[in-house]
Amino acid sequence: MPSKDQYLGCILGLALGDAMGAPYEGGILEQLIWKLIGRTKDGLPRWTDDTQMSIDIAMSLLDNGELNQLDLSTRFANSYKWSRGYGPGTARLLKRIGKGEPWQKASMAIFKNGSFGNGAAMRASILALYFNDNIDRLLSETKRSAEITHSHPLAIEGAILIALTTHLIINHVTIDDIINTLKEHCKSKEFGTQLKIIHAWLSSNHTPSPKEIAKTLGNGMTAQSSVMSSICIAFLHFDKSFSELLSFARSCKGDVDTISAMAGTLWGARNGATTIYSIPIEQRQELEQIAVNLFNQVNYPSPA
Repeated sequence: MPSKDQYLGCILGLALGDAMGAPYEGGILEQLIWKLIGRTKDGLPRWTDDTQMSIDIAMSLLDNGELNQLDLSTRFANSYKWSRGYGPGTARLLKRIGKGEPWQKASMAIFKNGSFGNGAAMRASILALYFNDNIDRLLSETKRSAEITHSHPLAIEGAILIALTTHLIINHVTIDDIINTLKEHCKSKEFGTQLKIIHAWLSSNHTPSPKEIAKTLGNGMTAQSSVMSSICIAFLHFDKSFSELLSFARSCKGDVDTISAMAGTLWGARNGATTIYSIPIEQRQELEQIAVNLFNQVNYPSPA
């Protein structure tokens, strides 16, 4: 059975990876902007849309007791602030939803073939915490959560792989068995090939460099170029400190905040929050309370 500390670690690992990776995101201009807006008035590191949309999912699940797409899309839209670093496509989509346009219509208007970015994957670990007792429902609800903003098959598959990995980690499954299970759920050639590479590295005790991971698995904003990189980084650092994971993820460059958030949430699901409580971040108490509420609602549900 997963522990409360794992739930705390999963959410804090996501938010800390996000906040600590954001200053290293993009080029000189992007980093300069984040240097100006990347801290709260009292000096705490701010997180980006990765954490905000994860919070939105958690609160929607807690308030509704299920995945309600209309409620979730509304929360996504109401939470939108440019200063959280939303991608331009997602920003346009959420503004349309905020004006009353149904999410299905808004999504098709912005992404005719569905967005294949990593936005759905970056928040998918929250679903693993809530639907921990039913893996089939976890997979179906992850798909429904993803399609609000990222309906491309690769984006949905990436979200499912992060959710499934989180589920297996919090249930104490070994890395070898996680990889074997992921193989069964890799529907695309792209993800399947990347998983084989990771498996080969681990089987031969090869530790790839950040540059090798970026070149081979990717470091971009698409699900295809970031999900497996994040999973690999997490696996390589399960028995290392969170600061070592962050340093490695930063060295991969590219979409640093999201890759760090996904790797961080997996690390936290494995190691818990005990060793990362001292790292400062905005709204820590709120993040911790969300984790505790998720744990309690899933493991000690109120009688009907």
